[in-house]
Amino acid sequence: MLGEEALVPIGQPLRTSSAGALSHGSSSNLEILSHGDENTLDYRIKAADKTGSKTISLWHDVTLVHVDPATDRPTPYLNFVCEIPKFSRKKYEIATDEVGNFIKQDEKKGVLREFKKGDIFFNYGCLPRTWEDPTFVHPDAEGCRGDNDPVDVCEIGSRIVKTGEIRPVKILGILCMIDEGEADWKVVAIDAEDKWAPFLNDIDDVAKQLPGTLDAIREWFRTYKIPDGKPPNVFGLDEKFMDKHYALEIIKECNHAWKDLITGEKERQLEQCDVEVRGLVRKLSKSNLVDLSVVEDDEHPTF
Repeated sequence: MLGEEALVPIGQPLRTSSAGALSHGSSSNLEILSHGDENTLDYRIKAADKTGSKTISLWHDVTLVHVDPATDRPTPYLNFVCEIPKFSRKKYEIATDEVGNFIKQDEKKGVLREFKKGDIFFNYGCLPRTWEDPTFVHPDAEGCRGDNDPVDVCEIGSRIVKTGEIRPVKILGILCMIDEGEADWKVVAIDAEDKWAPFLNDIDDVAKQLPGTLDAIREWFRTYKIPDGKPPNVFGLDEKFMDKHYALEIIKECNHAWKDLITGEKERQLEQCDVEVRGLVRKLSKSNLVDLSVVEDDEHPTF
């Protein structure tokens, strides 16, 4: 059984009991479960609390800012939800348009998708409670709108993070990729407990301490669709990786966009948008919405 979902009608306020009472600031009380047979269209990976009483949306129910389970206080780190472990190629992603937002393997015309380019060399996933708004065109995004997904993360630590696992990460920088006419930001981060973490505090540190890493990330994203017969991807901002401060501003914008999405504010604004964009937004699942602690997610992390 996948568990009963807590549905919140669009436009109605979220419950406002004690802050964070039902949200999850870390993985300490969660377990990762699977449903269905692997390598099938029905296979899903989900998070649930350890009591088994509630299924957790890895997009909506996990806080953006990591919370220390020992003190129940926010930390300087953000939560990273891993979708694709490093050294693997199955294209797992959070199903933003399904109730519960489980992780599934992407498919096209009934065929499960993998990276034809080969294994990815970093842990790849997203930041919970973020959304790249398809109605918004960032001034640095070459006139392209958001891609309608949570913000992507490239975690460059040494450990292999499992699909569905939540890890605290240090934000280091960001790359603006333009993917088929959409802005698709790629945050660069490192696991807070990685052996390199004390030495990496901004994007320049990555270039100095781990030379070649940033170029390799850029080239991965430039070329990974070529085996599918598509042209190379391009990048905004002169292909530069922007620094931590810039990255945090993008993340903050996308966290605010997520709040507009799940409170219904964005849907109330959709009449100003074209039919395609209205369809994209209304397709997303807003189920499993629990307490939204505004103080918690608005508290800008300090590094």
